[in-house]
Amino acid sequence: MKKTTLVVLAAMMAPMLASAHQAGDFLFRAGTATVRPNAGSDNVLGQGSFGANNNTQLGLTFGYMVTDNIGVELLAATPFSHKVSLKGSAVNGDIATIKHLPPTLMAQYYFGDKQDKLRPYLGLGLNYTMFFDEKFNDYGKSAGLSNLDLKNSWGVAGQAGLDYNLDKNWMLNMSVWWMNIETQVRFDAGDQHQNIDTRLDPIVFMFGAGYRF
Repeated sequence: MKKTTLVVLAAMMAPMLASAHQAGDFLFRAGTATVRPNAGSDNVLGQGSFGANNNTQLGLTFGYMVTDNIGVELLAATPFSHKVSLKGSAVNGDIATIKHLPPTLMAQYYFGDKQDKLRPYLGLGLNYTMFFDEKFNDYGKSAGLSNLDLKNSWGVAGQAGLDYNLDKNWMLNMSVWWMNIETQVRFDAGDQHQNIDTRLDPIVFMFGAGYRF
């Protein structure tokens, strides 16, 4: 009887012991990623500072557990699109749209043990942001603005996240990222070329599910 009870308990505990991150695991996560820029810039044409709105896209992460507690992860996403605004007496409102991709490579530390269902983690790494499809809208063009271009950016990034392991393969995930994104916004205002130092420095919120193999 005792032997049977031990076998049953072992069978019940086996999925729990297997449902965690451990050395050699690959982790794939997908979900919604919302970029909330903390935008600001040098003075623009005596009008004030650039701003940018929030945008949500499909976020993807690909991770590998080097040890039971140390991992590396690459963040990818479908292109983010933002409306660029300017507040001032002469020009006031949305003047342009831009798109960007922010691939980010992180080194991570996972707290707890490999058999834990909850695995909080912190990450620190490097972000590269590629800007493309920058263009002034009709309102921006009517203000005499043209030839918009944003310089690509390198910067540090930080991350905090939490995985909840449902079984040996599936998990739920939530994470928050901060990225240092500084760029130069280059454009023509009439016959004058402008070069404005600008920051985005967004916070990114991601909620989704993951698969471990």
